Amino acid sequence: MLKTAASFVHGSSKSSTYPGGYASGFDSPAALLDSRFEHPASWLVSVLLFVVILWLPVIAQADDQTKKTLSPPQDVRVFDTPSDGGGSLTVLWAPAPYDSAATRYQVLLSEGATVVDPAAMKVVAEFPANQHYVRESKWPWWTRPTTGDQHQFTLRNGRGVELKDGVVYSVTVAAVLSDDRGIAQPVQAASQPNWMNWNQINNLLLALLFGGIVFYAISTARKREIFLRRIPGLDAVDEAIGRATELGKPILYLTGAHDMSDPSTIAAAVILGRVAKRTAAYETELLVPHRDPITMAVCQEITKQAYLEAGKPDLYKDDSNFFITSDQFSYTAAVDGIMLRKKPAANFFMGAYFAEALLLTETGASTGAIQIAGTDSDHQLPFFVTTCDYTLIGEELYAASAYLSREPVQVGTLRGQDIGKALILVVLGVGTILATLGVMLDAQWPKLFLDVFKDVK
Repeated sequence: MLKTAASFVHGSSKSSTYPGGYASGFDSPAALLDSRFEHPASWLVSVLLFVVILWLPVIAQADDQTKKTLSPPQDVRVFDTPSDGGGSLTVLWAPAPYDSAATRYQVLLSEGATVVDPAAMKVVAEFPANQHYVRESKWPWWTRPTTGDQHQFTLRNGRGVELKDGVVYSVTVAAVLSDDRGIAQPVQAASQPNWMNWNQINNLLLALLFGGIVFYAISTARKREIFLRRIPGLDAVDEAIGRATELGKPILYLTGAHDMSDPSTIAAAVILGRVAKRTAAYETELLVPHRDPITMAVCQEITKQAYLEAGKPDLYKDDSNFFITSDQFSYTAAVDGIMLRKKPAANFFMGAYFAEALLLTETGASTGAIQIAGTDSDHQLPFFVTTCDYTLIGEELYAASAYLSREPVQVGTLRGQDIGKALILVVLGVGTILATLGVMLDAQWPKLFLDVFKDVK
């Protein structure tokens, strides 16, 4: 506490023996403060002691952290990465108390089994110590080498790393914090290619399961008739062909814009065989213009076989399938011209289509023809629905062959696919529920189910 009133006095003069009363000395500010407080030095000691107490935990923590970094990573394991094509090594090590963003791990590599100085090994990777865990990897539970809390890093060729199969390498892990570095004892391993990818054994089992379902459905279809949902667009095929026959006009059939490598074109070619068989039985003219020469050749053989099965091989004409051009709009203009000149009574648009779809169907609608379309091109479906009498949407295009032929193999295959799709929908629903529970409960057991249906590359 102050003994006197406070004043802004920087110093005071003392009495002097010099004449004139000149000051002979000057008191310091500290001396003046001492003179004004009841306990001159105790307040300064208290402040210093308080600061020391505050910094003691920080100093202790820093010292403790330094001591921790001195211990190298434990339980380091290095082995050939399983289920791969070679050129890869997997490194595992145990988590440490000092794992944090401030601490870093280094993966060191050296060719050969003998290492004189681990500190001289090449650093091929460096990352924060709170990253790269087994639980973050894509290994399914049946090939996972250890628990998810272990650290894991995979050495692959690239980015300065070149691993040769069959060559022994020394690999180790170092923990780094500031200038401190703890290096584990190097471990030797060699990479090798593997014959079997056990990570994808679930895909093999699922393929066998779905294949078994399809074969069972085919066997059932051979024993009894299997119900198929009515598709109005396919029911109208006979009506369209009959109308063309009555009017004495041809039938126009298009197979789409893609080549034979596309599933929609294959489906269109198969449906062409069923349509050609009916036209042969009714002795109706069939016109099939093409954009791809290979597709034309395939459709020629399909049409010839259809006429043969109908018992009318003499009615088959090679020029019923003809090539126009591969150019999109030149082909469209040519087909529109055929529609306007020959005025077919029925137009079939099967396969994949693009911007030419509306141009073709609008022209066909103007001639008064019955139009049946089928495509998996979702961006063109609105145009077909608007301008055509019947439209096969999506998978109905692929079901058309089985629907029209009623052959046991095709019908059984279709039923097997439907069962497989239903199973997939069930798996999606159950998987969604389990994944949600896993997040809410922070549990790992739902992954046992989810890994079975995961495609691990």
